Amino acid sequence: MTTDETIAALDRGEVRVAEPDGDDWVVNPEVQAAILDYFRARQVEPYEVGPFEYRDKIPLKSGYEALGVRVVPPAVARYGAYLAPGVVLMPSYVNIGAWVGRNTMVDTWATVGSGAQIGADVHLAGGVGIGGVLEPPGARPVIVEDGAFIGSRCVIVEGVRVGREAVLAPNVTLTASVPIIDVTGPEPVEHRGYVPPRAVVVPGTRPKAFPAGTFELACALIVGRRSASTDRKTSLNEALREHGI
Repeated sequence: MTTDETIAALDRGEVRVAEPDGDDWVVNPEVQAAILDYFRARQVEPYEVGPFEYRDKIPLKSGYEALGVRVVPPAVARYGAYLAPGVVLMPSYVNIGAWVGRNTMVDTWATVGSGAQIGADVHLAGGVGIGGVLEPPGARPVIVEDGAFIGSRCVIVEGVRVGREAVLAPNVTLTASVPIIDVTGPEPVEHRGYVPPRAVVVPGTRPKAFPAGTFELACALIVGRRSASTDRKTSLNEALREHGI
C-alpha cells in the first residue's frame, strides 16, 4: 500500500500499529513508518470547523454519525485514528494511529497518544494521559486491554501494557521502569511494563538509598484482584473499597 492508502486503512481500522497475537502483541513497524512518512509529506494548513479554527498537517477525523461514535465538543480525533462503534469522546484528544475499541469512554481531558491501542469497554477517566510512540519503528505502543478501568489523572507511557479488566486507582503513573509490585502474597512479586489481568493497582512508594540519604521513589502496588461480581462500568470505587483503599 502507498502511504496515503495505509493512513486511510488505519482510519477505517483495517490495519493497526499493533495487534494481539495469542497472549502477546505484535507491532507493525511498516504502519508506524507510514505515519511518519505522512507527516513528512504534508504541509501545515488551516482548517475551520464551525466556530473553531485549527492549523495543522493532519486533517480531523469525520463521519461520526456513520461510525456510531459520540463526540462531545471540543473533542478532537485526528484522521488516521480508529474509533469503533459505541465509543464516546468527552472533550478529549485522540492522535493518529490510535485504536479505540467498542463502547470505550474517553473522558474529559483524557489524551490517547499516537499509535496507542485501547481495547473495548475501557474507561479512561478524566485527565488520563496515554502516551504515544511512532519511532523508532518497531517500538511497542501503550496497550490497554479490554475492560480495563484507568482512574483519573493516571499516566501510562513507554509501551506499558495493562491487562484485561485491570483497575488503576487515580494518579497511578506507569513507565517502562516504574516497578509494579504485587503485594498480595507472602513475598513481593515485581513486574515492569506490565499490569496483569484483573489486577487492582494503587500508587505507592518504596525507599532507595542515595549518597545524600534514603528517599522514597514512586512505584505502583497490586493490592488485589478484581471481583468477578464487579460491574465493569462501576468497578473503580467498589474495587478499592474491597481492598480497604
